[in-house]
Amino acid sequence: MFCRKCGKEIGDAAFCPFCGAPTKEETSSVNENKNVEVKKSDDDKASGWWGVLGFFVPLAGLILFLVWMDDKPKTARKCGLGALISVCVGVVSTILYFVLIVILGPAIFGSLGIAFGTTTFLS
Repeated sequence: MFCRKCGKEIGDAAFCPFCGAPTKEETSSVNENKNVEVKKSDDDKASGWWGVLGFFVPLAGLILFLVWMDDKPKTARKCGLGALISVCVGVVSTILYFVLIVILGPAIFGSLGIAFGTTTFLS
């Protein structure tokens, strides 16, 4: 490998031993990291509407969370949080529904005159 500044052969060194200039690989990795940080801070405006979308369409919230996890972490968090809350509300409401059916079901059927637990379909 040759130095970009002075043109002398430097091998695989990170800096030129003759003039002290950094190698091309070192410079490009620093520039790439700066561009990524600028991109994250400029584009990531987390709106509450992404959370609402994730709540009403949990699959879309999960997909957007996975897609934006590295590029837009704040927006991805809103989408994922909306989807997670939606799933938790669904599970809790389903459990509550079945508990109420087990507790209130016999009382409702008994008040209607239907015997609960007897099976006399054909006599």
